Amino acid sequence: MTATIAIVEDERAIAENYRDALRRSGYRVDLYSSRPEALGAFRQRLPDLAVIDVGLGAEIEGGFELCRELRAMAPTLPILFLTARDSELDIISGLRLGADDYLTKDISLPHMQARINALLRRVSVLRDQSDDGETLAQGHLDLDISRLHCRWRGEPVDLTVTEFWIVHALAKRPGHVKSRSQLMEAARVVLDDNTITSHVKRIRRKFQVLDESFDAIGTAYGMGYRWQV
Repeated sequence: MTATIAIVEDERAIAENYRDALRRSGYRVDLYSSRPEALGAFRQRLPDLAVIDVGLGAEIEGGFELCRELRAMAPTLPILFLTARDSELDIISGLRLGADDYLTKDISLPHMQARINALLRRVSVLRDQSDDGETLAQGHLDLDISRLHCRWRGEPVDLTVTEFWIVHALAKRPGHVKSRSQLMEAARVVLDDNTITSHVKRIRRKFQVLDESFDAIGTAYGMGYRWQV
């Protein structure tokens, strides 16, 4: 089944360049130039992955708002920002809103495609495991691998695909330190160290909303992170 990628980009020439490259790789690609146009289409049918620019026409941060709205509609849909805005604040903002990856437009087309392929592979892995009914329990944590569900003390925790795999990698071997590169491998995505750090911070905040005393994800300074029991 051909995956559908939605590109939300207000510069037509750039959007068409991305579309043509992705079509050559076998993907179906839909283009949208504004947040309202994309949101209207997403409410009718969700893509398999969304690539979003931050600035959309007159909406300077329209991409951020679209990410927030799309994440509320589809907690596990892969979302990737592709934008000219490369400040650390913008990157952190994008990840806090639930994006799985954040790329800048100076990235090469092959590199961009590799990141997209990695995100879609993770979804494919979940589908392949959908009949296994695999679960993982560690203390107050319960993970349902087949449904991508996470619970803490019986309460649901809405994790993105990237966040879910990071939690799974840590909780699978409690007490063992996972380096950032190992977490990247577990999440089946190519991220830099700062991006992994931002994801871990976001994960902690989600658990702390349910449990202020949550401290199960410990930092091994200079090494990585561990699940503490």
